Amino acid sequence: MKKVFKWIGIVLGSLVSLILALMVVFFLLGNSRLNKTYNFPPDNIAIPTDAESLARGEHLTKMLCSGCHGADLSGVADWFPPGPFGSMDAPNLTSGKGGIGDEFTSDEDYVLAIRHGVDPEGKPIFMPAVVGFSFMGDEDLGAIIAYLKTALPVDNQTSGQNFSALGKILIGAGLFGKLPVEEVSHAAHVTAPAAGVTVEYGQYLVTIGDCKSCHGAEFAGGPFPDPSVSILAPNLTPGGELAEWSEKGFIAAMQTGIEPDGKAMDPNYMPWKEIGLASDDELKAMLMYLRSLPKLEQVTE
Repeated sequence: MKKVFKWIGIVLGSLVSLILALMVVFFLLGNSRLNKTYNFPPDNIAIPTDAESLARGEHLTKMLCSGCHGADLSGVADWFPPGPFGSMDAPNLTSGKGGIGDEFTSDEDYVLAIRHGVDPEGKPIFMPAVVGFSFMGDEDLGAIIAYLKTALPVDNQTSGQNFSALGKILIGAGLFGKLPVEEVSHAAHVTAPAAGVTVEYGQYLVTIGDCKSCHGAEFAGGPFPDPSVSILAPNLTPGGELAEWSEKGFIAAMQTGIEPDGKAMDPNYMPWKEIGLASDDELKAMLMYLRSLPKLEQVTE
């Protein structure tokens, strides 16, 4: 019997040692991915100064950025709530104290962050929206950068991204998927489709709006990206409830947060307040694109 317990102890000890060794390996891999330096050639995006472009940049920034960075763009504490994986603030995008205006010294620094997912030093930033933003046309990107550089400065010091050892282990093991910089194409120039109530422009708006991050690669919905949230993201294809909404009902829902059946959408999970800043024509184009998708069943797991 003693020999049996001895062998059990040896086996368990070996397993523990193996698990610890794997944790160390994954920690080093995760740390390496987070600290890798990327070098991209300049995109040479033209940054406009005319009033029309600045207005376009403000419109897009409020639609696409204020949901995470705050209505005044001064950042949001605990955007990634503190927990076993670490913590993360959405940074201050203004030129105020603590804002990226202190860190971004060139137009290219903004391009690197928005289109490529790296900071001015070439290190990865954990900004999931980069995956959608990488499809943003050069003119729209230039307009957003122009607006950010002229936006009202707000003083607010944020804490950046701080992954715990466990978080780095999971990144090293690939359980958080690819970092944005590892996923996007890094195209130097992107041309957006002509603005209008068309399927093509609707697809463009839905793509740069990063709707896939919650509603799935095929827009059939599924579990919310945050595993601590039990709700399902709804199916946006003609196989879901959206197919029953009229164009007028869709626009009203995005602008008021009230679905056609009277149900209120939770802004913590559905950024209707930001999407609702789109013009009626932009919303019509988005709906037109969603209606053009293949009819799929709701994803539940």
